[in-house]
Amino acid sequence: MARGRFLVALSGGSTPISLYRSLAGAPYQDSLGWDRMFFFWGDERCVPPDDPESSFHQARLALFQHVSVPDRNIFRVMGELDPHAACGEYNRQLREFGEDGNAWPHFDLALLGLGVDGHTASLFPGATEPDGVACLVVTGQYRDRPAKRVTLTPGVFNSARNVIFLVTGEEKAQALAATLAGPNEPLKYPAQRIDPAAGKVLWLVDTPAAGLLPTSITGSNIKH
Repeated sequence: MARGRFLVALSGGSTPISLYRSLAGAPYQDSLGWDRMFFFWGDERCVPPDDPESSFHQARLALFQHVSVPDRNIFRVMGELDPHAACGEYNRQLREFGEDGNAWPHFDLALLGLGVDGHTASLFPGATEPDGVACLVVTGQYRDRPAKRVTLTPGVFNSARNVIFLVTGEEKAQALAATLAGPNEPLKYPAQRIDPAAGKVLWLVDTPAAGLLPTSITGSNIKH
C-alpha cells in the first residue's frame, strides 16, 4: 500500500469463494489494512444485490461481513438497475479513481477466472471491445442462458499492476491449454487479451486444470 490505498477488482463465480473465506479468517482477518482497501468487480450479473447469482452477494457472505472493510470502500455494480444504467453508474464510480488520463484506476490487483470457452470476466468469444472504454453492457446467450452483465474491458485489466487468474477443474483444461500454449487467437480465447504492459500476471491453477499444459511455457508464470 505504498500509495496509501489498495484497489482490487474481484472476480465472481464459485472459484474465488475459498480464497475469500481464507482472507476472512486468521491471520488475515485482523492483520490486513481493510480500511485502506477499495473493492470493485471485474464483471457482474444484472441481478439484485441479494440474489445468489450476484458476485457482490457472494463476496459479502464469504468475506465482507467477516472483516472490517468500510461500506464506503465497496463499489459494486448496481445490478438491480437496467444494464445500461448500471454500466453508466459504474463508469461514474470508476472515473472517481481515474489515473493517467484514463476513465478508470490502475488496479493494484485484478482477480480473474477462466471459462470453459476461454472467456474471462464477461469478455466472451467473438466479441470486440472499443478502446478507451471502462465498462460495457453484455447481453445475449451464454451456455443456453440469457446473459445480462456489466464487464470491465481489456484496457482496464491491462492497466492493472497485478493480475491473478484462478483456474480450477478438469473442465477448464482445454481452455487453459489453448489460452496459454495455443496460437494467439484473442477473439476465440478472450483471456489472451489480458496482457498488462507494465504489470504482472500470475496463473494459479489446480492439477486437473493443468492436465493438458506442456511442461514449460515461455513467458508464463504458473503455479499448480
